[in-house]
Amino acid sequence: MGNYVHSNLTAGEEILYEANLHWMIFVSLKSILTLFVIPLLKYLNSEFAITNKRIIIKYGSLSIKTLEMNISKVESVNVEQSFLGRLLGYGTIIVVGTGGTKEPFAGISAPLVFRKKFQEAHG
Repeated sequence: MGNYVHSNLTAGEEILYEANLHWMIFVSLKSILTLFVIPLLKYLNSEFAITNKRIIIKYGSLSIKTLEMNISKVESVNVEQSFLGRLLGYGTIIVVGTGGTKEPFAGISAPLVFRKKFQEAHG
């Protein structure tokens, strides 16, 4: 995966699962109007990882949003999927922190697997 996750690992921290954006981000009017440059940048610059200690997410292309949260501070990872999302295997994950903060990340490939891997890490 990308450099952000690997360069921010702490001592003894191991990556348990890495996810990508789904190819569906390339199917939109915005993609066509920007000649697929914006979604390509977003795809190449977005990273989603679950480690044995944290959830690490870097999302975006021109403007970047990052989230690094200790596993113990995450209440849940919720998944929202449309009918088409269920058929094609993409959706939105919503990371809910202990303070009630909700951070949504759309267009994730296999969001149910991401949630399952979080639950396994949270144990």
